[in-house]
Amino acid sequence: AKDALGPFCDTDVLDITGRLTEDEVLIRATARQYCQEKLAPRIIEANRHELVDRDIFREMGSLGLLGAQLDGYGCSGVSSNAYGLIANEVERIDSSYRSMLSVQSSLVMHPIHKFGSDEQKTRLLPLLAAGELVGCFGLTEPDAGSDPGGMKTKATDMGNGYYSLSGSKTWITNSPIADVFVIWAKDSKTNEIKGFVAER
Repeated sequence: AKDALGPFCDTDVLDITGRLTEDEVLIRATARQYCQEKLAPRIIEANRHELVDRDIFREMGSLGLLGAQLDGYGCSGVSSNAYGLIANEVERIDSSYRSMLSVQSSLVMHPIHKFGSDEQKTRLLPLLAAGELVGCFGLTEPDAGSDPGGMKTKATDMGNGYYSLSGSKTWITNSPIADVFVIWAKDSKTNEIKGFVAER
């Protein structure tokens, strides 16, 4: 019997392309072209000299790749599949920049989009989506790792909606260049874990 599935393709053995929408195929092609032409040529020197090029965030932002899965505020509003395809294309070139993209999109922009005030969303999300601002996610600590229950960073209510944060974080992707910080801490009175948005 003839193979009803068609010929075997060694570059797409799971026939991912056949399961994508037209938009997802175009989004993947845009991300792939950017990664091949603009990202890949800079990676060897960046790794050799331990450099981060903030222009890469701006370039990704101009293509709608940052916070792509979110709606509004300058975000593309694409499917979760499309966001995964974007991340996969960046990962094909460099795992560090894929991590940086994911932190910006999922761990900084998403919580601001879901839980932030209208003022925070309106002011921060368009600039994060454009890559003009870089964000980081402060959870991991030297003694607790990524276990929020063991976290020692404390938040003390100073009144008027402001808190003072004290503690240590470590291995925070994007932190050396970040402008916006989503930081997790325990309330000093209730011990409740809360998220805070801080700016450099």
